[in-house]
Amino acid sequence: MNQILVTKKLYITPELKRKKKVYKFEFFLSIFFVCILLSAYIYAEYDRNKSEEVSQEILANLDIPQEDTTVAKNNVLVVLLDEEIPEEEVKPSTASTQVKQTTASGHQYATIATINIPKIKVTYPIIDGPTDTPEETEDLLKISPTRFWGPEPNEVGNFCIVGHNYRNSRFFSKVPTLVEGDSIDITDLSGKTITYKVYSKYEVDPSDVSCTTQLTNGRREITLITCTDDSKYRVVVKARQVK
Repeated sequence: MNQILVTKKLYITPELKRKKKVYKFEFFLSIFFVCILLSAYIYAEYDRNKSEEVSQEILANLDIPQEDTTVAKNNVLVVLLDEEIPEEEVKPSTASTQVKQTTASGHQYATIATINIPKIKVTYPIIDGPTDTPEETEDLLKISPTRFWGPEPNEVGNFCIVGHNYRNSRFFSKVPTLVEGDSIDITDLSGKTITYKVYSKYEVDPSDVSCTTQLTNGRREITLITCTDDSKYRVVVKARQVK
């Protein structure tokens, strides 16, 4: 019996003790990193929920007059549909006539329209502000879908809107599911609503901004831009005004 006990005691070598300590250290280190990742996820989800609240608060406080449908039906837009508008003639909006607000980082923005996409059940304000740097753009995108380029809402040209894909139901997460024929409603601050129908959807490299061209052959168009789920590419959804 003593011989057996001695044998077992000798079996626990210094090397085994060292390995045991290493395993313990790695275990606690793994727990630590899991806690860090979980905390980061919880914070990111909180941040997204906060962004949604801010966006919906903006929407609730918007005072958009009801559209006079009689005037809208009799309104005739005089353009030459076979003559393209030079791109330089369509100027990006500065939203200088709108009531400006300030982000937490100090960037000013204004609400210029609302977007409603019935198929994916989303309605958001469209905001406009500085997008000259990635930091400015990201600051605005945390609040709501943002005008990236183009004319004023519902004017002739290509009104380009970017929005985050949070891989859930918020913001433009479901925009990649849109297909040809789906409807998108844009309501400007005068209360005028125009319905656009999707006619094209494709993916591009993040550096490719050809989708923002203003050569629309005299038509009103909109372009929705968001990320793919893996963030490697951009999803582009093109729609034009329903005649």
